[in-house]
Amino acid sequence: MLIVVKVFCNEKEQLEYSPRISIFVFMAEEKKKKSRFINWLKNKFRFVIMDAETFEERASFVMSPLSFLIFIIAATIFMITLVTYIIAFTPLREYIPGYADVTIRKNIVALSLKADSLQQDLMTKGFYIENLNNIVQGRPMEGRSEKAAKDSIKKHEYISTRPSKEDSLLRAEIESQDKYSLSLNGSGKSSKRGISNFFFFAPINGIVTNTFRSTIDHYGVDVAAPKNEAVKATLDGAVILANWTSETGYTIAIQHDNEIVSVYKHNSVLLKKAGERVKAGEAIAIVGDSGELTSGPHLHFELWYKGAPVDPQEHIRF
Repeated sequence: MLIVVKVFCNEKEQLEYSPRISIFVFMAEEKKKKSRFINWLKNKFRFVIMDAETFEERASFVMSPLSFLIFIIAATIFMITLVTYIIAFTPLREYIPGYADVTIRKNIVALSLKADSLQQDLMTKGFYIENLNNIVQGRPMEGRSEKAAKDSIKKHEYISTRPSKEDSLLRAEIESQDKYSLSLNGSGKSSKRGISNFFFFAPINGIVTNTFRSTIDHYGVDVAAPKNEAVKATLDGAVILANWTSETGYTIAIQHDNEIVSVYKHNSVLLKKAGERVKAGEAIAIVGDSGELTSGPHLHFELWYKGAPVDPQEHIRF
């Protein structure tokens, strides 16, 4: 360290150099203070824990103020990191005001939708019970209200009930091609329906070996099928004939609606008797080769409409 000493000769010279000396001395003092502070930070101190009564040393450790400061900063950073992790990734954040569990919100939404559905169901059942009471008491039934029928989670004002262009075209095409009824029992206004409006059940699945030819008095089709195969009724009706003849063997005939009659010949066994009601697709006989006019197991099937024979292949796919 360099020390400068100046001796002033007179008072005037002393006054001239006093500001300069003061600045120099101040800077030297500042450097000394900084140096002393840095040395103090680096100096090591021994901390002793002693018994207050016996002054017996219990523990001691050596640490500098700089090391203690670094320890405090590291501990603070660790605590901040730990608290952030607890808040972000553990359920403890639920106890902090302002933080809510995501699953709780999901459960609240699900319970709200379930409660809304239960409310709609209760209202619907309430209308049902009310209408039952009206029926019992002879009062007119009330229609379903729009409030009960409307689903609150849907925006009904944006739902369009007008049919689209494609839907209208499809409806027109289906209506123009709907030539056959899918009814199996011929229910409804049967007196106004022709034979083309019935859906016939195939009496048996096989190969047509002889087609309908009225010119040679063959008024039906011959369908070859495996032996012991079940013969089924083509429509609902009543059995009007169930007997055996020498030419056609075991024969059964069924009367249907709209003056339609179906006849099944050359069976080996008859499962129905005259007067019994049968359903379409119900087994009525077993295929065979009984009778004189046969050359193997097959079914001779005839279809009559208003007293005239009809080609079964025009209405049934065997």
